[in-house]
Amino acid sequence: MTSSKRSNNSQKEIHNKKAVHNYLIGDKFEAGVVLCGTEVKAIRQGQAQISDAFVRFNRASDAILFNANIAEYSFGNTENHPVTRARKLLLHKNELKKLKAAIEIDGLAVLPLRMFFSHGLVKVEIAICRGKKLFDKRETLKKRTALREAERALARFKR
Repeated sequence: MTSSKRSNNSQKEIHNKKAVHNYLIGDKFEAGVVLCGTEVKAIRQGQAQISDAFVRFNRASDAILFNANIAEYSFGNTENHPVTRARKLLLHKNELKKLKAAIEIDGLAVLPLRMFFSHGLVKVEIAICRGKKLFDKRETLKKRTALREAERALARFKR
């Protein structure tokens, strides 16, 4: 009975569509996030936005997620969390070194791609990204429309 209850209560993933459109995605990492209780409840309701978020490092070499907008929990009290506070990311040391090198040496960006639940914990998939030029964006749109037209033609042919 509990398994059917879990399947009906599917967890929502929050995606960053802007990052996929504006950046070339490189290496991906899965990171835990340090959150308070009302933030987790708001994410469960799907009230989070990571389209403007980015990752930077503080002086202690900790990865910090900035501009992630997690709305206030509707049933929260006066102890509710601030909407856009800096949140620490939990990564292994070798992953932190790789990300820090990409930011400092190569001048790349580290952006969150999606926020999801894994075994009851909130995780963020972050990636090392390089900005796309205008012609890259146009090329991606052309490929996408060509694939869409091919799928439509196949669907008509199958009928």
